[in-house]
Amino acid sequence: MKKTFIALAIAVGLGVGNAMAAPTEKPTVVLVHGAFADASSWNGVTQILEKDGYPVVAAANPLRGVKSDGAAIAALLASIKTPVVLVGHSYGGNVISDAANDQANVKALVYVSAFAPEAGETVAGLAGKFPGSTLGPTLAAPVALSDGGKDLYIQQDKFPDQFAADVPPAQAALMAATQRPVTEAALNEQAGNPAWKHIPSWYIYGDKDKNIPPQAMAFMAKRADAKAVEVVKDASHVVMVSHPLPVARLIEKAASAK
Repeated sequence: MKKTFIALAIAVGLGVGNAMAAPTEKPTVVLVHGAFADASSWNGVTQILEKDGYPVVAAANPLRGVKSDGAAIAALLASIKTPVVLVGHSYGGNVISDAANDQANVKALVYVSAFAPEAGETVAGLAGKFPGSTLGPTLAAPVALSDGGKDLYIQQDKFPDQFAADVPPAQAALMAATQRPVTEAALNEQAGNPAWKHIPSWYIYGDKDKNIPPQAMAFMAKRADAKAVEVVKDASHVVMVSHPLPVARLIEKAASAK
């Protein structure tokens, strides 16, 4: 009887020990690209995150309007059954700020060279709030849409220097050719109540960004009370392409925060 009791105690003890040692489920990382880019801009970050055991979804941002894009990303978030770290680049920061509002599974927001607007602000307005953006003169002639709107592209020959100056030239040229347009209306649509007011945020950007003035991003990160702010020296607007490791590490920091 005594031996049976001891064996049972050992078995229970091992079970408890194993349960305590079991790894907790990692949150899913949802990556939202911005204007003039697509989901492949996250490839380097995705490879690092997946190697480290994180489930990743690089979403296709429609780039049609803040509310409609936010609704599309919110629908994706609602289909994910794990906690989520929601990451946005550039205009995608505006989108994640809207999409996360009614999603209980979003535990953290990460802004990557991104806009984090206050209610009523626009991407175009924030880009011009501080000096330094040179995007305007690099835009191609708008493409007229059937609904009366306009699609915007960056001129391909100006794209590498404006958007991806620290990316190898051949890769930057491919990015220019495959860029996705954003509507003019989306860049001028007022933001709603931002999710960063009730969800903790993290922020990373490059100090050589020519699309969003670094001073504007420092302002937005401080206003959002970001838990950590990292500035990557000599990085362009696509810091996640040219410097995927620090971007992935900041995402992981947000994912592991209590």
